[in-house]
Amino acid sequence: MTLPFDTRPAAYAVIVQEEKILLAYWKQDGKEGWTLPGGGLDLAEHPVDGCRREVFEETGYEARIDRMLGIDVGHWPGEIRPDGSVKDFQALRLVYEATVVGGELTHEVDGSTTHAAWIPLEDIQELNRVSLVDTALRLHHERPANGKLN
Repeated sequence: MTLPFDTRPAAYAVIVQEEKILLAYWKQDGKEGWTLPGGGLDLAEHPVDGCRREVFEETGYEARIDRMLGIDVGHWPGEIRPDGSVKDFQALRLVYEATVVGGELTHEVDGSTTHAAWIPLEDIQELNRVSLVDTALRLHHERPANGKLN
């Protein structure tokens, strides 16, 4: 028997230049931390297009999506939904390598992130960050042929 669950596809960008990574500060539902620029896809939106849109919304930068690095799967046990049902939640997070090609650093207004910044790679371990940041950096470094980390 398969348990009922909701799935949310999302696309995120790893943008590294001059030993710094572009991150956005996420704050929602009492949780917060640094994350990759990106997020949920709109209905029928291609992940590459969604990734570019999310990077622009959260950072002000226009990005070129260079290559897919891999897919991360997240799972959160069921919580009570507004309609009273209880379902597990699965996130399919497509992680891309990207390059800034235009725009300027700005902050998202009325979104799930408060600001974005270029963070030195050497400072990552000291940050309050979501696990996706570590996963994405491993994908960026290891570049597994099948897009899955062991």
